[in-house]
This record gives sequence, C-alpha cells and structure tokens, in this order.
Amino acid sequence: MAKAPDEPQQPAATLAAFPGKYLSITSYRSDGAAVATPVWFVQQDGRLLVETDAASGKVRRIRRNPAVQVAICSGRGRLRGKPVPAVAQVLPEAEVASVHRLLEHKYRADMLVIGPLRLVQSVLHLGRPRTKSVILAIEPEGTPSVSG
Repeated sequence: MAKAPDEPQQPAATLAAFPGKYLSITSYRSDGAAVATPVWFVQQDGRLLVETDAASGKVRRIRRNPAVQVAICSGRGRLRGKPVPAVAQVLPEAEVASVHRLLEHKYRADMLVIGPLRLVQSVLHLGRPRTKSVILAIEPEGTPSVSG
C-alpha cells in the first residue's frame, strides 16, 4: 500500500478547540509555584490573545518564564477541559488596539457591565490602579479536551 505524501503540519490546537468565554492561564512563579488566572480571550491565526494590565503578576511571570498551561474554564476559573502546555509572549504595543476591538466584539454584552465596574474600581483605587494594557499571545502545543 502506498504511503500518502506528508502533509504540512497544522498547529496542534485548532481554533475550534478553545470554545467558550474564559481561558485559564497557569503561569509559574520563580519558585515554580503555579498561578492560574481566568481571562477573556480571542483566537486569531492559531494563537490565543489576551488583553491584560502591563503590571499584572501574570505578565511578570510570563516575561520570566514563557511556559504556561491553558485550559477552557468558567468565569471563576473552574477548569472545563484538560490543561494544555503552551508558550506565551507579550506582543508589541501596536497590537493592543486591534486585539481590544476583537475582544469588544466577542464580549460586547459583558463589557456593558464590566466596563463601568472597572472605571469605579480605578476611581476608588481598589486594589492596584490599572496601568497600560498589553497583549499576551499564547500558542498551545496540543489540542484540549472539553468536559461538562
């Protein structure tokens, strides 16, 4: 039987492999401790894109160690899929506006509620004040499975 010619390799995780509204990103502290954070995300060109505060802990951890785990999750971070190894990087500032528009489109209704809450939080200085936004690009190394 003739062997089929090798086909070009596709990214292991397809865009359809990450359905839903929330993605858990697990990044690692310098002591190796895992820190999981649920985030909003969009998918583009085989990557998962996340907008976050430049001064956030996850950005500091990813700059130090780009190896992360990602999984579909609930808004509270309860995993709904098996974690998949991935590599994350902080994209140039020029990417922020276009990814922000994609997120606004995907989370239009949620932004109506969350937007004013973020504004109130920043005015009242609850927690740490937000700095500028950055975009994290995450490239999964495998296809996740989704559970109930």
